[in-house]
Amino acid sequence: MKIKMPEKYWSFIKDPIHGYVQITENEKEIIDAKPVQRLRRIRQLSGSEYVYPGANHSRFEHSLGVMYLARMLCENLPIELRKEDIELVTLGGLLHDVGHGPFSHNFEPLLVKHLDKTHEDITSWIIEKSELADKLESTGCDPKEVSKLAVGELNRPNMNFLDQVIQSTVDVDKMDFIVRDSYHTGTEFGCVDVSRLIYTMGVLDGNLAVNITSLPSLEAFILGRLESFRAIYFHKTVRAVQIMLSEALEKANQELGFTSFRTPEEYVLRDDYTTWTDLKRCEASKPFIENIEKRKLLKCAYERLFFTREKIVTSLFTKDTVRKQMEQEIAMKAKVNPDTVWIDVPSLPSVPYHHSIEVEPMEIPLFQETLDGSKISVKLDDFSHMINAFQVFMNIIRVYTKSEFRERVGQATRSIFEGLPTEAKVSF
Repeated sequence: MKIKMPEKYWSFIKDPIHGYVQITENEKEIIDAKPVQRLRRIRQLSGSEYVYPGANHSRFEHSLGVMYLARMLCENLPIELRKEDIELVTLGGLLHDVGHGPFSHNFEPLLVKHLDKTHEDITSWIIEKSELADKLESTGCDPKEVSKLAVGELNRPNMNFLDQVIQSTVDVDKMDFIVRDSYHTGTEFGCVDVSRLIYTMGVLDGNLAVNITSLPSLEAFILGRLESFRAIYFHKTVRAVQIMLSEALEKANQELGFTSFRTPEEYVLRDDYTTWTDLKRCEASKPFIENIEKRKLLKCAYERLFFTREKIVTSLFTKDTVRKQMEQEIAMKAKVNPDTVWIDVPSLPSVPYHHSIEVEPMEIPLFQETLDGSKISVKLDDFSHMINAFQVFMNIIRVYTKSEFRERVGQATRSIFEGLPTEAKVSF
């Protein structure tokens, strides 16, 4: 199927991060579709606005940014790409977040628990089964190819880099959200020379790779992401709001049927606005929403941050049965209702390695160019001790409760957690 390539751009959008983002006729058709326009009403950092008042930006603007960077990267890779492939990757970038539910990642536990689905699964479903499929076909694009690219699963032989533009260690999704989220929160961790990274990236053995000449920009990128997680995404107050939102969604699910949708059209009816209104009306979730509105938030009674080479400690608590058992034990020792204790274990590898299977785990593909223009793979460890030091898991264990129980729950947690493994006690 041949894509109808427009002879000129339709117009442009002024973006606070990337400046003027040009839009083709094909892209305009997709942007104007209901599933994409819905992203205007889903916050990028739902919950963060209670700590950073400026963090009210949406998934829509982030998606436009990823679209822009995806095209920019494809057009600047030092290989010959068909215009059709560039357009496919560009549209994949635009649609990569179309499956997010209300309040973004706060809706994810509901999808996983009740449907065994992630927002990536929903993304592919919406692209292939909604009006987006017809619009993509009208522009000459295969909806299945776009849906696979959007979640990094096209798996075209010897062209893994097409997937990695959107989902990899150093992808355009992260390039946009690190800079954009830093800008809107005012944390200033996103001072990353994204253009430098893009202009010097290449393809090594079919995989996206970073030129050693861009090492300072790569280090800033990795450091910016780590600090953003610590200061924004895993901020203890941000997480308190998100726990309350997730609890509200779970308690209201039976009555409001958040996970009972059958068609993409039903799913995209849900956004932050409609869902917030419904949660306020539902008796089961109303107390959580009213407390959020009054900023009467859960309090962190216990916190421990540590870095290890293995994701041992927090992985234990990601299992519902283990976590619930520990919550009940803490509540019993603190003499409070188990429903007032929450264990939170946000965790990530500081240098993520969502790459193709050819790439060694925890290793960012790096290359050096020779005088004749050929590329030689080099080990990151030989050039950057800083990034090597970050190749660990950032583990956080927090215990939340209501304000009036904070001291009791904190004491109970400390007495119970004294038996954590030795590596858990190494904190910095």
